[in-house]
Amino acid sequence: MSNAPVVAIGADFFSAYADIPRKKQGKVREFIDKFRINPTASGINYEKIRDGGVGFFSVRIDKAYRGIVHKPDSGNTYILLWVDHHDDAYDWARRHKVSVHPETGSLQVIDASVVSSVPETSPARADEEIPPLLRKLKDRHLASFGVPEEVIPALRAVTTEDELDAMARVLPEEAYDCLLLFVSGCTVQEIMAEISPDEPETVDTEDIEKALQHSDSKRRFWVVEDEIELAAMLAAPLEKWRVFLHPSQRRLVERDWNGPVRVLGGAGTGKTVAAIHRTKWLAENRFTGDSDRILFTTFTKNLAEDIRTALESITTPEVMKRIEITNLDEWVYKFLKRNDYGFAPAYGHITDPFWEKALSVAPSGFDDSFFREEWGKVILDRGIDTLEEYLHCSRSGRGTPLSRAQRKSIWPVFQEFRSILAEHSYKAPLDAMRDAANLIREKKGLLPYKAVIVDEAQDLGPREFSLINALVMDTEPENSLFIVGDAHQRIYGKKVVLRRVGINIMGRSRKLRINYRTTEENRNWAVALLSGVPFDDLNGGWDDQSGYKSLMHGAVPEVHRFDSFQEEIAFIIEKLTPLLPEVGKLDRVCIALRTNKLVQQYAEELGRHGLKPCVIKPSEKHDPERHGVRIATMHRVKGLEFDTMIIASANEGIIPHHKAVSGSDSITEEEGLVSEKALLYVAVTRARNNVLITGYGEMSGFLLNENSDGALH
Repeated sequence: MSNAPVVAIGADFFSAYADIPRKKQGKVREFIDKFRINPTASGINYEKIRDGGVGFFSVRIDKAYRGIVHKPDSGNTYILLWVDHHDDAYDWARRHKVSVHPETGSLQVIDASVVSSVPETSPARADEEIPPLLRKLKDRHLASFGVPEEVIPALRAVTTEDELDAMARVLPEEAYDCLLLFVSGCTVQEIMAEISPDEPETVDTEDIEKALQHSDSKRRFWVVEDEIELAAMLAAPLEKWRVFLHPSQRRLVERDWNGPVRVLGGAGTGKTVAAIHRTKWLAENRFTGDSDRILFTTFTKNLAEDIRTALESITTPEVMKRIEITNLDEWVYKFLKRNDYGFAPAYGHITDPFWEKALSVAPSGFDDSFFREEWGKVILDRGIDTLEEYLHCSRSGRGTPLSRAQRKSIWPVFQEFRSILAEHSYKAPLDAMRDAANLIREKKGLLPYKAVIVDEAQDLGPREFSLINALVMDTEPENSLFIVGDAHQRIYGKKVVLRRVGINIMGRSRKLRINYRTTEENRNWAVALLSGVPFDDLNGGWDDQSGYKSLMHGAVPEVHRFDSFQEEIAFIIEKLTPLLPEVGKLDRVCIALRTNKLVQQYAEELGRHGLKPCVIKPSEKHDPERHGVRIATMHRVKGLEFDTMIIASANEGIIPHHKAVSGSDSITEEEGLVSEKALLYVAVTRARNNVLITGYGEMSGFLLNENSDGALH
């Protein structure tokens, strides 16, 4: 044990700090500054709390506010646990205790008053005898899960999952996680393999400093080591994900991997959180040289900006110098420009007139849409440059079969399109991406990257991953690639098999199962949308939603149908108006719409009724400091979260959008339909609490009826 004081801050302290008035927060920060430097200073007056937990003391913040500190009788570890108005702080201290779990060795905070109030027997049912839910678990199993001894009798009486959910408030998170996995069908052996618990040789229940290093403790306590990081945390609204990782996340983040890693997980399971913290850990612990660089890449520019904001909030400017954050298309453009490429990638509608000219040489018998689809899904995705390559390439996934003669007849269209692009100094983005990868391979040592972190991997295709693989080809394989994704959130129609582009994840595939964002009711509703649809695992296998579970519960999503747009908008305004008097309440509500045109329409209507709209534009990052109800496209809300999601104009022809589900063949149409379902799934799972889905006239075919029960086809 070291002689220098160890100062830690509990997750509950940060939550309490966020809730006190802003003018008082400055006083708290002043106290923490002194406390961090020397918790034994004479100016810190500890007052023993009568009837409080063992080792609990109050400290004076100002005349009205007190902090609660765990101060050891021996040792040199001090923990800030709570901050509140004088009487409320003392009440918290009398209700809680801190102890080291004798089996796991983790440091736990327990609300003793709640434990004592939980009945040890359930009310008898007149019609049937219901067996205990956890009857197959022995006390030693519960102890190995981290269940406090005093809670076990109450758990023995639990007969339903609802009763177990009610116990969440008295259980440490790790224990509740394990019990959820058990009732979801996992065996004790599978659960222990999933959580990979720390296994101390012996547990010293008096050694608080050692207990703080336990992986489960780190989801509740943060040891103060960096004053800059601490200042940043206290200066901004704190999201717990910034500091307190779940052990399953921490095991992915804080270790050396001997090759590429793939992490899967449903919406809200913390994949992006893990990617962010992985980047931070590598930059602080493995790649620390002045010339070392870590590339964090994702699919869209606005997601990259959101990631940048998150990383800047948890690390120092010096560390950020070693981290580059960008979407892949932007990286390609800048890289090629630095290397005198001479072409610019052609995006969006800029190619429409070029297609018109190219299609002038098209043979009869094919729709114009067929050529665009064949261009994107075959020619570009498979890197086809010549007729010979096209004649021999696989067209798996395309619904229109082609003979050798037909391939020959349509190839001139693609030749012509490429030629027209080149005449105007353009390249197709995926062609430019392939050229960038080839340039990197030709000029070894061209790049400084030690590692690449890939977020939203399900939205990247073979060309993108071929480039990503090239980015780290000159680096050591250890810690080189960290890939996170979820095919259930694939909204751009791209697919990849990692092994086919040279990325070997054998033995380094992991899955996150616990949802931290939304309620179990919202999650189940969203998952039902995807029922019966197979989803890949990014490597040629299959993934499903089995074993996923949310830690939170709430209302089932509501579905409301109206006869007209005016009725629908009146309903939304009625829901939002009561939030106006409370500063910041509207800021945590988002209205998601399928198109930019609808975003503008709904924003104008809200503005006319005195509800300030805050439009999140596709090309800009979300600014949480702006006031007003958020309005954005369903695509733009990806990566964000809000207390309440309102998905409006859920009408037939809009969700799914008629253009998205039209194609030259049945396979393309089905793929479009799946992408639209995934888009609605993404929008619903942005909600922390409540989901409202509204529409008028004929409702979306994805919704079963117009009742407010959230039922689905």
